[in-house]
Parts: sequence; structure tokens; C-alpha cells
Amino acid sequence: MFGDENYPAYTIGQAAEMLSTTQDFLRRLDEAKLINPHRSAGGHRRYSRYQLRLAARVREMVDQGTALEAACRIVILEDQLDEALRQNQSQNQQPGARQRD
Repeated sequence: MFGDENYPAYTIGQAAEMLSTTQDFLRRLDEAKLINPHRSAGGHRRYSRYQLRLAARVREMVDQGTALEAACRIVILEDQLDEALRQNQSQNQQPGARQRD
């Protein structure tokens, strides 16, 4: 569980403190559909390390003057590209994978 970067280990207060931001900022990322925090049995938001990395990247961009919505879209696209590249590399490393010229 501690090695799982997707485990929802952090409360909204802990996450905000770790990112040096406000809880409202994290709520806005949820509204922008950048991150969808896990909800505890009591309905409280819980964040994973992976989600905190995304939030930190958006915060950096917002601090540099990028609009929140644009920063979220950029981070989503970057994340999708990284995943596609990982999948492509994985497929190319499988035995019998065809090499392109």
C-alpha cells in the first residue's frame, strides 16, 4: 500500500499543506476534472501521490500565469502522452514485436 502511488493516503488538509496551497485550489482541480479524489466512507476527499504530482504541476503553471483551466488541460494531455509512450515502449519490448523502419 505504501509503495502504491495510486493509494489515497492523504486528506485534503495534508495535500494542501504538502503543496503549499489551499484546500479550495484542490477542490477546483476536482471541478476541472484533473483529479478525482477517492472519497472515504464519511465522504472526505483522499489524494494519492500520483494525484498530488498532477496538482503540483498545475500549481507551478498557475503560479507562472497560466489560467487554471488551461493548466489542467495541458497536464491532462502531458499525462496522456506519457501513458501512450509507456504503452508503445512496452509493446515494442515484447518478444515478437515488429520493428518499424
